[in-house]
Order: sequence, then structure tokens, then C-alpha cells
Amino acid sequence: MPMGMVRNVKLARNGDILIASFLGVFRYHGTSFTNLTGKIISPRFSSFWDVLEDRKGNLWFASLNSGVYYYNGKSFQHFTTKDGLASNFVGFIHEDKAGTIWFSTGGGLSRYDGKSFRNFTTKDGLPNNGVRAIMEDKTGKLWIATGDGPCFYDGKTFTVLKNKDGKGFKNVWSIIEDKKGNIWTTGSVNPNNVGAWALSRYDHKSLYNKKPTVTEIMSGPPAFLGLLEANDGSIWFGSAGGVYRYNGKTITDFKSKEGQK
Repeated sequence: MPMGMVRNVKLARNGDILIASFLGVFRYHGTSFTNLTGKIISPRFSSFWDVLEDRKGNLWFASLNSGVYYYNGKSFQHFTTKDGLASNFVGFIHEDKAGTIWFSTGGGLSRYDGKSFRNFTTKDGLPNNGVRAIMEDKTGKLWIATGDGPCFYDGKTFTVLKNKDGKGFKNVWSIIEDKKGNIWTTGSVNPNNVGAWALSRYDHKSLYNKKPTVTEIMSGPPAFLGLLEANDGSIWFGSAGGVYRYNGKTITDFKSKEGQK
């Protein structure tokens, strides 16, 4: 069982749990843990941030400073900046509907088509080279959370979204699409005020207009981080102050006795 910091948890196609941690990438079979990266790096030096099983059953491992590892079940392949990756600091992996693999890195957005990498940076329209998360919406557009706000990529250009006051976001950490097609983000609004964080929702009907309708659901502090839509449609979000739930009307922080019921 991994006892170090766990950065991400994913579900394998067969139902196993895949765990990316600072002691390696582990597979939980339901009764025991297997270290999938023990043969390529010692737990003493491993620091993995994400894991992905692609549609072909191959595994991808994102690391803090060692690039990306690819495992086809028999052998490993290691990709770094020498192979075209934008940065060796890789935080998140996404496979799009076409089977292309995308990587969020500290040096921009990297795309791997199975043969080579193509990198996107601020020179291509990305608002910031520090990419935190990637998400693909129902229309096939790619949404990217960066250090200078959320944006989407339609295959040709990047479009940056603003907050309700028309200002840019900073430190956007998560981005999801709900069942209705609305886009949710967490991030800080004012770079000069570290406490100015917000949970925001962009309305799906105006999403691709020049000025989409955005609603600020909650402002902080504390910092707002991870996002999830539950089966009942409620939005859960993590923060420096714990976990919150928004059911469309009220926000529950689960700190009070009332919230814990």
C-alpha cells in the first residue's frame, strides 16, 4: 500500500484502482497493491502525479521531473524533453475522443499522436505555460486550466475566459463540464490578493459567445481546488478548508454538525 503523497487516483477498464503517488504508481486489485513502476525507478526517487489507461489498454505515467513513462504491459518507453515533450514536469494526462494523448506540463501543453509530440505555448495563444488540468467537452473542444485562467482550444485557436467582472483568473486548478454542458472552474481572481478565490460556472447556452454568462457561486478564501459532479448533479469541490457541496441552491461545508448529518 502506498504511504507517500497520492496526487491522483484513476479507474482502470477492468475496475482496478490506479494510484499515482510519490512512491510510485500502484494498481489495487481489490485485495492487494502492485507497484507498476518498481522496475523503472526506486520508490526513493519516484514522484508521480498522474496515471492514465488509454483505450488500447496501455498505461501512461506522469512524473514530477522525469517526463512521461509509457507501459504496454510488457515493456516501458520513456519520453522526456529530448523526445519533444514540452517539460519534464508533467502533471496531468488526457486522452481525447480521437485517441490522441495530451499532457499538461510546466512548459506548456503537449500532444502526442503516437509518433511525435507537438507543443503549445503562449506563442500559440495559450494564456500561460503552466498547465494544471485538461478536459474535453461534449462538442470536442479541449479545455485547459492554466496559471492565467481557463481557456478552450477548438483545434485552431485558444480562447481565454474571464470572470464575471471581465477580469482574468489566476491559478486555475480544476475545470469540469456538468451534465447540462455548463463549465465549472476553480481559481483565484486577483493576483495581488491571494485570498480572492472563486468557484465559477459558465452557462452552456452562451459558452462560445464573445462574452459568455458566468456566475460566481462562491468566493474565498480558502483556496478552491478539485472539482467533481456527483450522480445527483451536485458539485463537490475541495479547498484548503476542507470539502464543500453545492446542490444548486445551498453550499454545505461539512464542518458544522448540521453539515455532517
